[in-house]
Amino acid sequence: MLISFGCPVSGAWARPETLARIARLAEENGYHELWAFQRLLVGREQELAPVYHSVLDPIVALTWAAAATTRIRLGVSVINLPYVAPAYLAKQVSSLDRLSGGRFDLGLGTGWSETEFVATGSDPKPRGRRTEEYLAALRTLFSGEEAAFEGDLYRVPPSRMLPAPSQAGGPPVLLGGTAEIALRRAGRIAAGWVSSSRAALGDIASGVRIVRQAAEDAGRNPDDVRIIVRGVVRPGVRDESIPLSGTWQQIRDGAQRYADAGATELFYDPNWEPRVGAPDIDPDTAAAFGEEILTELAPNR
Repeated sequence: MLISFGCPVSGAWARPETLARIARLAEENGYHELWAFQRLLVGREQELAPVYHSVLDPIVALTWAAAATTRIRLGVSVINLPYVAPAYLAKQVSSLDRLSGGRFDLGLGTGWSETEFVATGSDPKPRGRRTEEYLAALRTLFSGEEAAFEGDLYRVPPSRMLPAPSQAGGPPVLLGGTAEIALRRAGRIAAGWVSSSRAALGDIASGVRIVRQAAEDAGRNPDDVRIIVRGVVRPGVRDESIPLSGTWQQIRDGAQRYADAGATELFYDPNWEPRVGAPDIDPDTAAAFGEEILTELAPNR
């Protein structure tokens, strides 16, 4: 199982100098990938966790991280596809992939925040057909050749988008989702599945079975499908409901439980730790704790 890390995009530690430093340290300490996430707004009536209250744009943040590094991969888990047209996202993604030398992974979801749907004039429904058409449109745009796509929800007139991504065919596309139909879709048409921060260990194990069976049913090699887990980290106090909690050794043991469940990649995400990702704490203290988590859990330690 590959070990990756959540980069500073939320709360107090999401500063330019901290983002660049964490990116460099993650690369030096053997992490496979840096992961960001998307959150646009917090509505007045929404009661959301501190991690969601102040969040950098993931494409911009990962471009900043790309400029500070040379080898580590960069991923987003996830961008909500209803919010933006495929052509616009394809241009952003292709630019980031080109500037990073082909190091980008694109995670997509359909969203859950009604406030954000209203603010972006978007509708996630029909989720399945929208997702499949969106991916088809992206692949048309990523080709670098003149091409067209005609769907019920999205259209790409005969056109060419350049520069094309560095990765042939575009960055790997991963799908989020928790419903069985979403898991099957990930196994059938995507490079893999990326889990929610709310997923329990049992959810990962059952999700792995569903995703891989769907891949096999579609004539794909199930072993080629990536299973990526966002690991909420809680250092210091053991909570049996959070596998990545307690001492550093208990957290490493918890990571092994995800590997045993079938995960191919786990990223420790300090953004969900209030002492790091809350917006109203001291930024230097938050950055120091985030750096401690990175070094103590480093793959090459």
